[in-house]
Amino acid sequence: MATGPVEYTIGGVNISFPYKAYPSQLAMMNSIVRGLNSEQHCLLESPTGSGKSLALLCAALGWRQEKIQMDENCKPHSSSLHCQCLCHNKTKETEVAVVDLTVSPSPEVQTQSLASRLSGKCRASLHSESQTEQDFQPEKKRIRSAENMVESLIPLNGCLFFCLQASVPCTCCPCDSTKASAADKDGTRGIPRIFFGTRTHKQITQITHELKRTLYSTVPMTILSSRDHTCVNARVSPHANRNERCRELREDKEGKSCSFYHGVHKMRDQCTLQRVHGLHDAWDIEDLVTLGKRLRSCSYYAARELMAGASVVFCPYNYLLDPMIRESMDINLRGQIVVLDEAHNIEDCARESASFTLDLNILRFAGDELNGMVINDIRRSQHELLRDFCYCLINWIMDSQGLMSDRGYESACKVWSGLEILQIFHNLGITADSLKILKKNLAEVLEKEDRGKSNSKEDAELFPTIGSATSTVLKNLFMVLDFACQDDRRFSGDYRVVLQKSFTWTNEVPPDKPDANGYFVRPTYRQRSVKVKKEVLTLSFWCLNPAVAFSDLSEGVRCIVLTSGTLSPMSSFSSELGVKFSIQLEANHVIDKSQVWVGTIGAGPQGTKLCATFRHTETYSFQDEVGALLLQVCMVMPKGVLCFLPSYKMLDKLRDRWINTGLWDKLEEKKIVVTEPRGGPKEDFESLLNLYYDAVKYCSERDGALLIAVCRGKVSEGLDFSDDNARAVVTIGIPFPSFKDLQVELKMKYNDQLCKSRGLLPGQRWYEIQAYRALNQALGRCIRHRKDWGALILVDDRFRNNPNKYITGLSKWVRQLVKHHHTFSEAMQSLSSFSQLMMDAESHHTNHEVQTPSTSCVQSPAPQSFSPSLMKTEHNQAPGEIMKFKTERHTITNIKCVSCVTNRDVMIHSTHDLFDD
Repeated sequence: MATGPVEYTIGGVNISFPYKAYPSQLAMMNSIVRGLNSEQHCLLESPTGSGKSLALLCAALGWRQEKIQMDENCKPHSSSLHCQCLCHNKTKETEVAVVDLTVSPSPEVQTQSLASRLSGKCRASLHSESQTEQDFQPEKKRIRSAENMVESLIPLNGCLFFCLQASVPCTCCPCDSTKASAADKDGTRGIPRIFFGTRTHKQITQITHELKRTLYSTVPMTILSSRDHTCVNARVSPHANRNERCRELREDKEGKSCSFYHGVHKMRDQCTLQRVHGLHDAWDIEDLVTLGKRLRSCSYYAARELMAGASVVFCPYNYLLDPMIRESMDINLRGQIVVLDEAHNIEDCARESASFTLDLNILRFAGDELNGMVINDIRRSQHELLRDFCYCLINWIMDSQGLMSDRGYESACKVWSGLEILQIFHNLGITADSLKILKKNLAEVLEKEDRGKSNSKEDAELFPTIGSATSTVLKNLFMVLDFACQDDRRFSGDYRVVLQKSFTWTNEVPPDKPDANGYFVRPTYRQRSVKVKKEVLTLSFWCLNPAVAFSDLSEGVRCIVLTSGTLSPMSSFSSELGVKFSIQLEANHVIDKSQVWVGTIGAGPQGTKLCATFRHTETYSFQDEVGALLLQVCMVMPKGVLCFLPSYKMLDKLRDRWINTGLWDKLEEKKIVVTEPRGGPKEDFESLLNLYYDAVKYCSERDGALLIAVCRGKVSEGLDFSDDNARAVVTIGIPFPSFKDLQVELKMKYNDQLCKSRGLLPGQRWYEIQAYRALNQALGRCIRHRKDWGALILVDDRFRNNPNKYITGLSKWVRQLVKHHHTFSEAMQSLSSFSQLMMDAESHHTNHEVQTPSTSCVQSPAPQSFSPSLMKTEHNQAPGEIMKFKTERHTITNIKCVSCVTNRDVMIHSTHDLFDD
C-alpha cells in the first residue's frame, strides 16, 4: 500500500491526492469535477472525519490547474524572443523588454548569480525597513531613481524580464500577480478563482493545514479576515472598535499616520511572500500576522491585496453571502467558483445577511451626528438630506408605538409586510428614486477629499466625515430597502418589518447629587453601579427568504459547492435558496460499522418514559431520570462524554435540580463536569474547553470529563472532539427552535403561504428540519477520523415510537446504524459490551496496525483501524468497495449514484491488474 501521493484521473482531470482516497472521497471529487465541467451547482454531504475538506481542495485545485495548462497550450506565441522564468525554471515565448543591467561589479560579486544578488538586495532592503521603531509617521512620497526601479523590479517579480504584453503573462507561478490587471481582479481572465468559505476562522486554520498535506500547497492563496484577527498595530488592538480606530489612523486625524499601513507593499504580492519571506507552503492567519509584525507591515490590508493574484481565497462564508462585506472587501464572484464548507447553516446565514435590526437610540445618534455636520456647514446639502431621512424615520417610529400589541411579559410588537412598509415609506417620501439620491449623497460624504474641477491631489480640500457607526446604519438601511425595491419590488413580499418594544437592565453609575447647601461633592471612593431598567425600541427588517441574498451571490457564479457532514435533510436547500443543485451526494462514513454504537433510549433506569417535550421536562421525575441515565453512561464509557440539551433553560434547570438532589456530586466523583457558558468572552470559553481537554488527557483520580452543552451552541459547531475527547455523545430530546420566537413564527406562516406557489416546504416541515440539522451537528462531534470509535446515544421515546418521522431526519450514516432499545438495562448492557470490546482492541493494537488478508478486495484503501471486525477475511466485494491495485495512477469513471456506497459504479482502471498480496 502506497504512503505517498496518488494521482487520479477523474472526468478528464488529473488530481493529485496525498494518499489512496476513500470511496466517499472519490465520489466527492467526481461530483465536484462534474459540477465544474458542466457549470452546475453541487450539494454534497459527507460525514465528519471522512476527509471531505481534502477532497474539496484537491478536486477544485486540480481542476483549476488543468484549466491553466489547457489555457497555456492554446495560447498563441506573440514573438520569437525567449525569456526564462527563474521562479519555476521553465521557458516561455513572449514579447519582452530587455533591460541592460551591465555594471562593473567587484570580483567577489562576479562569482554570484544576478538573481541571487538582486534577491539578497531585496531582502536586505525589506529587513532595513522593518527595523523602524516609529509606530506612526507622516506619509512620505517615495521617489525612485531609474537605477533603483530596475534593481527592485526583478526580485519582486521573480523573473529576469518584464512582460510588456499583458495578454501573455507568466502563469507558471504567482510572479504575474504583483501588478494584477483590472481584468484579473474582476475574474474575467478566463481561469476561475476559488473562493473557499467556512463558518469560522478556526475552521480556516483546519482547512489550510489540510492544504499543506497536498501537492497543491504552493498555490497562491490568501485569507480574508477581520481586524480582530489580523491587526498588528498596538495602538489599534486594545480598542473595542478596531475598524473606527484604524480609520482614524489611516486618515491621519491625530497628525500621525499608521506606518504599518504604509508598509503594506512589503508583503502584498504573492512572489515576495513566497520567495523572499519564505511562505512557500499554505499558510495560516497566524503566519501572516507574525510576518506583519516582523516587517512592520499591515497583515489585514496585505491579505486583501494578495487576493488579486490568489488561486484560492479562504474566508468565513458570511464574507461571500453578505453584500455589504463583499462590497467593502472588493469581492467579485462573477465567473468564479464558490465552495461553502460546513454549509448546514447556510439558509440562516443567507436570511441574516439580507436582514437588519435598528436600535432607535443608534438611529438618534446618527441623526444628531448628521445634524452637527449641517450646523457646521460641512457639505451641507448632502448631509441635510441624510439627516432628514433619519429624523423622518425616527418620527414615524415614535408615532407607530400606539399600533403595537402586547406580546408576552413587558414586550409588544407591530408587524408589517414588505409591501405595506414600502407604501408607508412612499407616503413619507422614501421611494426607489429618492433612495438612489440618498445613496449617492452617502458615498459623497464618506469621501474625505474633494479635488474639485482640477482633479489634482495637491488642490484637494479635506473634509471631516461621519463616524463608522452612522455610516454602517445608513448603509444597512439602504441595503434592505434596495433588496425590497429592486426588480419592481420583486422581493418586497419576502420581508417582514417588525417594531418591537422590550425592557432591559443596564448597570449605570448614579449621577452626583448636591448636598444640603447645593454643592456637588464627588466621593473619593469608587461609586457602585446600580441596575437601571430601560425601554428598548427596535425596528427589524427580517428577510424570510434566503434566496434574496443567495440569488445575489449566485448570479454569474460558475459553480457553487455546498458541503457539510450534516446537510440532511437535503430537500429544503433548492427551494429555500432558489438554486437548482443538479449534482447531489450523500456519502457513507469511512469507518466500519463496528466502530460506532448508535442507539435510542426511551426510558430511564426507573422505567420512567423519557419524552423531552416542555410538559415533561418541567417534572422532577424526568429531570431525575435523565440525571441517573447520564451517570450510568459516565460509568460505562471511558474518558470524554458530551451531553447536548435542547436549550440553556433546560441546562440551568437540570443543574439546579441535580445539585439539590446530590446527583451533581455523584457525577463529579466519576468525571470532572464542565458546562457550556451562555455568552461571555471568548477567552472564558476557551479556558473551559482546555479544562475539559486536560481532564480527559491527564486526569488520574477520575475517568475523564463530562461536558454538558447546548445544541446550536459553540460546542456543537465546528469543534473537534476526536478520540478520547468524545467516546460518547448523549443527546436529550429533539432541539426544535423556540415556538414562541416571533421570527420563527413568521417564517412558518410565510412558508405555509408560499409552499404551493413556490414549492417551499410547509412551515411545520421547515420547523422540524431545523431540529434535525441541529441534532445531526451535535452527533457529528463524535467519530472524527478513520480510526476513531464512539457511541451515539439518542434519549427520547419519540425515536422508537415514530421512527418514520424522527429517524428519517438523521444523517444517512447514522440512520443506517440506529438500534432501538426497549429497556434501559438492555441498552446499558449493549453499550458496556461495545465499550469493553473497543478498549480491548485499542490496547492490543496500539503499536501496530491490523492487516486484512485480502485476495480480491479491501473495504478501504486507507490504513486499517483496530476494529475487531476487520480481522475477518472477506472474499466478496461489498457495495461501495474498491479494487486495490499496485499502481499509483488511477482513472475514475462512471460514478453516477447519489451515494457512492450503494452501488458498484465506482471503478478503478489501471495499467496493472495485479492485486496487493
